[in-house]
Amino acid sequence: MRFIWTFIWAFLLVHMASYVATAMIGTSYNFGTASILGVIATVLLYIIASVVPDRTAETNHH
Repeated sequence: MRFIWTFIWAFLLVHMASYVATAMIGTSYNFGTASILGVIATVLLYIIASVVPDRTAETNHH
């Protein structure tokens, strides 16, 4: 379930950022480009999450 919510939030936030950026530079908003960037951002988030070490395993000191 966490993968689905990550995808939804990343997809929506990339679309929002794309809309704002295109409005600021005066070009037209392209849904297809923003969707591709959203998928790429989600994949990068999954990769970063798998590479970063889990610190909860390190907190158990004996």
